[in-house]
Amino acid sequence: MFLAIIVSSLASGPVARAAMPQYAGWNLQFGDDFDGPAGQLPSATHWRFDTGQNYPGGPPNWGTNESQTYTKSPANIGLDGSGNLRITPRRDPQGHWTSARIETATDTFRAPEGGVMRIETRIQMPDVTGKTALGYWPAFWALGQSYRRIGNWPQSGEFDIMENVNGINSVWGILHCGVSPGGPCRETNGLGRRASCLITTCQAAFHTYTFEWDRRAKPGQLRWYVDRKLYAHVSQNQLPADTWKEVTGQGGYFLLLNVAMGGGFSYAMAGGHSTPVSTTEPGHAMVVDYVGVWTRVGPSEAH
Repeated sequence: MFLAIIVSSLASGPVARAAMPQYAGWNLQFGDDFDGPAGQLPSATHWRFDTGQNYPGGPPNWGTNESQTYTKSPANIGLDGSGNLRITPRRDPQGHWTSARIETATDTFRAPEGGVMRIETRIQMPDVTGKTALGYWPAFWALGQSYRRIGNWPQSGEFDIMENVNGINSVWGILHCGVSPGGPCRETNGLGRRASCLITTCQAAFHTYTFEWDRRAKPGQLRWYVDRKLYAHVSQNQLPADTWKEVTGQGGYFLLLNVAMGGGFSYAMAGGHSTPVSTTEPGHAMVVDYVGVWTRVGPSEAH
């Protein structure tokens, strides 16, 4: 598939911290290993905070009927002193939920002409399942630059690289595009697939989630991996030419990390019941070991 000089093995059990991978032939464009003292906020050079319940002027409840208010409080987000970032939902005595959401300051991540871009993270999802997990919605994703400028979702494009909900042992890799509802990406569902985490569940251990945008392949390809195993892809010829151009013609993408509570996805996967519920247990963190973006130009590898 692809060569990693530094690779963590799931077979040897969960490792709380792994070095930022170095991939032969790839150039690191962005990397955060989340090193620093416990309680420190993530790098202001790398990340900006989203706070409240919407972007200024944007749709309420982040456009998906989420319950939480995002903060930049160390109670909700911070380094753990062991090379990880933790995003932790909390519930106050009145039942109000808080959590955190950050996005990269850079919004120019894109595949080079004749090349490929890889976006990757190593994450342990909140370690909570069943009725106590209802409403948890951790995610690592990317939005097109034009969304930051004019808020034109889903025309801006969205790559869901790691999306999970309600403590289910699955990851969803999804492309959002075109118009909503309906359109070529069947909004609001998007195009993509789900996969289970193997050996250990997504909640019980760290797993690696990777997205590739390949401009070398003919037709162009978008690919999703869990633990470096391909499980989903969207090809250029699956979309109308103008839609593919919208998605890939962005000036770039920015990355986001967050743990939402409730929202449309959780509602759907809970069988049409609102979440979170009274049994939902606060305080379970999404733990992020690293985030990296790499590019390369050259002939395609075998996948």
